Parts: sequence; structure tokens; C-alpha cells
Amino acid sequence: MAHDDLFDELLQRVRRGDSDAACELVRRYELAIRVAVRTRLSDPALRQQLDSVDICQSVLASFFVRAAAGQFDLHEPAQLVGLLTRMARNKLAMQVRSQHQQRRDVRRVSSIANSWAMPPDKTPGPAQQAVQRDLLSRAYQLMDPEVRQIADCRAGGSAWEEIAERLGGTPEARRKQFRRAMDDIAKTLEIE
Repeated sequence: MAHDDLFDELLQRVRRGDSDAACELVRRYELAIRVAVRTRLSDPALRQQLDSVDICQSVLASFFVRAAAGQFDLHEPAQLVGLLTRMARNKLAMQVRSQHQQRRDVRRVSSIANSWAMPPDKTPGPAQQAVQRDLLSRAYQLMDPEVRQIADCRAGGSAWEEIAERLGGTPEARRKQFRRAMDDIAKTLEIE
């Protein structure tokens, strides 16, 4: 199997909710997400309040829900890295805005950053897997029937052209319809 075939297979398994595939994806790409966060988190006071691990987990939760719903069209690892790092930058920017909007004086908050702690386990445990399944279930409940059909087609590996042929409209219109619906659902579920 070629490298791109292995990557496609991994994403298909992630879309089907395979926890081993999710662990493999985390193992391969978590570091890229954390580096993207750390390089943009230059303010030492904010670094005490915002952790790259927390933002990474938030990115991965959003990614897994949206990937399971078939939102992403990824064909190579570089596209996935680009998507995940872009998501990380957006989530970090959202957290920084939240810190400033709440007018938190991060200099006055005590930190345990200098305390010794075990490094976090990088594989999603049963609790995280349950949260991801719950988010996906809630996302499906929020979808109207037409959007759910699109999600099912995408989760089954259908291309936008096939979906448009089956449901009508153009591939681009169906892709945009699905993107808007997923953005609304993400806001409702507060995952992005």
C-alpha cells in the first residue's frame, strides 16, 4: 500500500470512530499542534494560563467530530497538519481574546508551572473517547435530515460530486451547505 493509501485508510478508520485509528492520529500529529500553539504563545503571563495540551485536546475533539461527520477532504498528511495547526491557531486566538475580554490580569493569578508533574498521557482515554462519541451523537441530533444525509455520505467516503449527483445541486453548493451546518453545530456545542 502506498503512503497516501495508508493515510486515506487511517482517515476512513477515524471517520468510522475507530479508537485505535484516533490514537494513531493523535500520536502522529499532536506534536505539530502543540508546537503551533507554543510558537504563538509568546507572552509568559499567558503561557501560565493557557496550556498547549488543553488547546491540543480541544483541537482534536473538534477535528474528530467534524471528521466523523465527513467535513474534511484530506488526501495527504501535509493537508492534515495544515488543518490542525490552523485550528490550533484559531483556538489559541479565541482563548487569548477570552482572557482579554474577561480582563483577567494574568500576572496576579498564581501558577503551578514550576511544580513538577508527570507528562500528560497522549492517548485519548476512555473518558475522552466517551466525550468524543457524545459530541458526535449530539452533532448528528442537531443536523436536519438533509445535512445528516450529506454527513452519512461523507462518512462513507463519498466525494462531493457523488453527493451532488445523489441529492441534487452542485458539489460546491453541497460542500458549502455542509460547512455552514457544521459551523453552526460547532458553535452550538461550543467546540469551536
